[in-house]
Amino acid sequence: MSSARVDYIAPWWTYWLHNFPHINLRFQPIDNSFQPEEENYQQSLIFLGCVAAAGLGLNLLCLAIYLSCLCCCRKDEEEESKKPNSCCVTWSAVTAGLITCVAVGVGFYGNSETNDGVYQLTYSLYNANHTLGGVDSLVTGTMGSMRSGLHQHLARLDEIFATRGDYVQTLQFMQQMADNVIKQLIGLPDWAEAKMDLASIADQTANVEYYRWLTYLLLLIVDLIICLLACLGLAKQSRWLLTTMMVFGVLTLVLSWTSLGADLATAVGTSDFCVSPDKYLLSQTKGIIGTDIVHYYLYCNQTLSNPFQQPLTIFQRSLTTMQIQIQGLLQFAVPLFPTAERDLLGIQHVLNSSEASLHQLTALLDCRGLNKDYLDAMVGVCYDGVEGVLYLCLFSTLAACAFTVMLCAIPRAWRQIACRERDYDDIDEEDPFNPRARRIGSQNPNLTNMHSFCSYSSSMGSQSSLHPPAPAVSNAPMSEYMNQTALFGGNPRYENVPLIGRGSPPPSYSPSMRATYLSMTEEQRRQFGNDFQA
Repeated sequence: MSSARVDYIAPWWTYWLHNFPHINLRFQPIDNSFQPEEENYQQSLIFLGCVAAAGLGLNLLCLAIYLSCLCCCRKDEEEESKKPNSCCVTWSAVTAGLITCVAVGVGFYGNSETNDGVYQLTYSLYNANHTLGGVDSLVTGTMGSMRSGLHQHLARLDEIFATRGDYVQTLQFMQQMADNVIKQLIGLPDWAEAKMDLASIADQTANVEYYRWLTYLLLLIVDLIICLLACLGLAKQSRWLLTTMMVFGVLTLVLSWTSLGADLATAVGTSDFCVSPDKYLLSQTKGIIGTDIVHYYLYCNQTLSNPFQQPLTIFQRSLTTMQIQIQGLLQFAVPLFPTAERDLLGIQHVLNSSEASLHQLTALLDCRGLNKDYLDAMVGVCYDGVEGVLYLCLFSTLAACAFTVMLCAIPRAWRQIACRERDYDDIDEEDPFNPRARRIGSQNPNLTNMHSFCSYSSSMGSQSSLHPPAPAVSNAPMSEYMNQTALFGGNPRYENVPLIGRGSPPPSYSPSMRATYLSMTEEQRRQFGNDFQA
């Protein structure tokens, strides 16, 4: 890059990407200069995409090996081994969720930065296209007025001044000046082709960027939804939801690696251009626009002379000379030839409009306007654009890692859910502590004897709990009381009696009841034990 270039400095990340190995599909190193028309350079960018494809294949291979080992290597399903696995699945899900959230945040930022950079590029291209269109319009209009309007007025004046040779000679001199102006305007570059190129490039870039931005926006939303649904499936222990999310997770993993390859190739190719943009632009404009003109607009330094200075100066001098001649004719010829005044004023009007066009043309051809558009375009592409693409590469990498962790956690969670359901199916249906039996009992009360049990406890609570026995009681009532309490779990407390159908809350032991039980003789206690066994 030229040492005179002080306004634009490529960022450091473009040099870092520019130094990436450029290898074609035959594994031969090539020049890293930006040459998109060359087949070898195209192959070097495709090679970067192939590297991402190889990473995808390796990732899928590792997942396949992991799933095969998970299916083939059966571990003992003891209680001690279940807790660590459950904890591992939980932390894996949490890690995948956090990485996905970070990846989506980075992706949104990178997508916005890339869109801003491309928007600045297209805006600068449209501005440059407007400038070139203005130059082309002014040149065409001035040449048209000189060729048609001025020529018609001079032809009529030539007929009017036919008897005056000096006036006819002045008209011929003005015709030469007009031809000289047209010659200088023809010598200016033909901006029509460049204008069409800039317009088409801007339109195509805007269309491609719109679909790229929309695609990444949908990809970010899909990644976030899949992560949330996978976490919901783990929380709800829904096997069909986990299976569905596993399929979508594989598809998203493929999309992540694909976007990584495309972004990497785009970043490297754009960085190759950003490191030396003037070299590529000079090669593209060779034969269309002069090298001195391209240098003038790319660098816009005071040391470079304006390539349009000479034709614009000749244009100005010719107009000034013609204005002087017209003023003389108006002053000396009109009194003699009154009919010539109309044509002379018409010529003066054409010269005035041409002079106004000259001032506008001088301002538009100045390097500062187009150079500013050029610098804005380079800043948008090489700073915001490439930076945004790098963030998108980071998003793709984090998304691939997150979905890899998720795809490792889902099969293990699916297996744990299956083991729990199998253990749940092995529970005895007649076990009163089985939750399923409890549900069946609550739905079909005729299948159990809970009603008689509660009726007995209710009657007993209504008779005994409201009137606790006195301290001085006989052995038979006490034995009967202990037998009744033993039916409800072997613990002589009213609190163990089921509360279904009770008319009053169970009382606690009073001090008199505890003293009565402790005062029982050994024979009474032995009789109580025989009654309990019976």
